[in-house]
Amino acid sequence: MLETGIGRAANAALAALPGFTLPGDISGSDRFFREDIVTEPLRMHDGVVDVPNGPGFGVDIDEDHLERFRTQLVEVTR
Repeated sequence: MLETGIGRAANAALAALPGFTLPGDISGSDRFFREDIVTEPLRMHDGVVDVPNGPGFGVDIDEDHLERFRTQLVEVTR
């Protein structure tokens, strides 16, 4: 499955939940992308992908890379 670091982080977080027995295909995002919009892409080592442990999906967004790939910006205010 081709996913960015955000999607892979979400899959890793879901697969790490207690009692979860059917994880998706999770591998390092650097396997498919040279550049990603997360600051630290998930990497596989010895057959294991570490689960990010920060807030949300556990990854930080690289704003410069996001800007390169963005096609539109919509700001939502309260």
